[in-house]
Amino acid sequence: MRHVTNLPFTTKEEEHVVIPMSDGVHLSARIWRPTSSDQEPVPAVLEYIPYRKRDLTAVRDSVHHPYIAGHGYACVRVDLRGTGESEGVLRDEYLELEQSDAEEVLAWIAEQPWCDGTTGMMGLSWGAFAALQVAARRPPSLKAIVIASFTDDRHADDMHYMGGAMLSDNLAEAGTMFAYATCPPDPAVVGDRWRDMWHERLENSQPWVLEWLRHQRRDDYWRHASVAENYQDVRCPVLASSGWADGYSNAVTRLLAHLDVPRKGLIGPWSHKFPHLGEPGPAIGYLQEVVRWWDHWLKGVDNGVMDGPMLQTWMQDSVPPSTSYEERPGRWVAEPCWPSPHVHPVTHPLSRHRIGAPDEAGDRSAASAQGDASTVRSPLSVGQFAGKWASYNAPPDLPYDQREEDGGSLVFETEPLTERVEILGSPTVDLDLSADAPVAMVAARLSDVSPDGAATRVTYGLLNLTRRDSAEEPEPLEPGRRYRATVHLNGVAQSFPPGHRIRLSLSTSYWPLAWPPPKPAMLSVYDHSSTLTLPVRPPERADDTQATPFGDPEGTSPVATTTLTPPEERWDVKRDLVGYNAELETVKDRGTVRFEEIGLDVGRRAYERYASVADDFTSVSGESTWTMSFRRDEWDVRVVTHTRLTCDESSFFVDATLDGYEGGRRVFSRTWNETVPRDLL
Repeated sequence: MRHVTNLPFTTKEEEHVVIPMSDGVHLSARIWRPTSSDQEPVPAVLEYIPYRKRDLTAVRDSVHHPYIAGHGYACVRVDLRGTGESEGVLRDEYLELEQSDAEEVLAWIAEQPWCDGTTGMMGLSWGAFAALQVAARRPPSLKAIVIASFTDDRHADDMHYMGGAMLSDNLAEAGTMFAYATCPPDPAVVGDRWRDMWHERLENSQPWVLEWLRHQRRDDYWRHASVAENYQDVRCPVLASSGWADGYSNAVTRLLAHLDVPRKGLIGPWSHKFPHLGEPGPAIGYLQEVVRWWDHWLKGVDNGVMDGPMLQTWMQDSVPPSTSYEERPGRWVAEPCWPSPHVHPVTHPLSRHRIGAPDEAGDRSAASAQGDASTVRSPLSVGQFAGKWASYNAPPDLPYDQREEDGGSLVFETEPLTERVEILGSPTVDLDLSADAPVAMVAARLSDVSPDGAATRVTYGLLNLTRRDSAEEPEPLEPGRRYRATVHLNGVAQSFPPGHRIRLSLSTSYWPLAWPPPKPAMLSVYDHSSTLTLPVRPPERADDTQATPFGDPEGTSPVATTTLTPPEERWDVKRDLVGYNAELETVKDRGTVRFEEIGLDVGRRAYERYASVADDFTSVSGESTWTMSFRRDEWDVRVVTHTRLTCDESSFFVDATLDGYEGGRRVFSRTWNETVPRDLL
């Protein structure tokens, strides 16, 4: 990244600004703005997240907020209620209180003498959720948003219940927020109140996974703040981006298809990162695009930002399977609108482990009438090389070679391709099937198989078959009865070269990426009446030349930090062939980092463990342990959270602990032991 020092506006920074809420709570903001804004007010841009502006996001914030401020904007970075130096307690994600707070923050910003009354919102992940959700509430000052790595559907296309199947990230991300929501404020900012504020958080927190487990269906809890419930609520322009390695690869195209406001989409090869920090690369000059967006929609500059294609995306070339990539080869392609007139669904019949050409129907109807079926009952080991639902480019969190996974799956594949095939969008698998159990799931994976047999997963989808017709009102399967079910795979842009094969793999488990059903199920797939539909895009379109040649990534220089203890990242698969125990252990340790300007040492370590025994579906367990530490001179505070999730055929069991330490002594401890019934899951 190029660090820019010469910007159009000189800026100043206010490290801790208090914003009062109507109920008496005060939120903490960090503000960068042009020095000239004291006399000449400017538009303001809000980023509103719970991740501690003073330390945990300080490096990232220092790269892009001063950059945007240097182009003539007031950038306001606010920690949510109950995080960082903001007062109160953070109890859950995307609550009504969080959004009403945001509206009050925007109103406060618009009234400041340095703001001209016009605001925008931007963010990645939670910040993008917040911007989109607040945009749907239409606060009067909000004129545009810029969002990255987000969803418009909190139930089906988030870290919770993909296709009605529970993701292990339901536990992992709950563990993350259990830790973040219980960290102390900095006494250097809030003074002697820090201990009371910290203990208020400790005493009023609980494992977030409990609430998420209590809502296994798509109910009002998930419908709240899901913009997909009514896209027309959003009335301001939207610049939306994501990455194909991210868990949030689908919402960009949905917004393009359903919003009727000015909108642009950008999807690269990236994991859960801002595009100017994009990994796998290539990263792009995203902040330049963001400034152009703000210049047009907040300042009224006629800069042609809406010219050109509606969607630009990275068409990924074929690569060998790997758990991490520094770069993904490919090219930028352009679409004038979405759905694109250039992308056409091509439906392929399935027949006896083969993906046939669209015109190879043959005697499919006769074979289907005879009741021919292929069966699969997958072992729990299928899924150990699936990687993480949302890659954070924390190697090795991408899927590895799928051949071992495919050994426990029902596999269909094409003949070697005679010409290049490219897809852009979401493949679907339409299945005619039956099961021998009332609760069953299917995981569908699409892979690029090279001539040497290596299989690189391209995309995948999950479906809890009790949600085959409705996520709101699931129904058990009647064993032996035939059903139609459609599995929607994640969106992707991928090319398959000549000589390669396209493989579809179906399994009845995908642990530990997804929590398995109560017990193993045998799935019968009537393949002659089942199909795979690919969103095919003609390769090398002439109008791809309209794709923007993005500049190199740039931003301002990051704040100074010193690594005191090195980071550590591990992803270990273990199998015991005596007791048939299997484990996946992951470590994401950021080490200990000193923030030089404020003299604060911060440590973060996350440990996850997912285990099972043989093919006992009730033996599966997940654990998430976080340690967060903060130290300056005599001030030494540590928070340790641990959450363990287990099950039997009828219930989930949550056992959790929260411990707070001050000066090495444990000053707070609480334990939870809760049971939540399984709801056809």
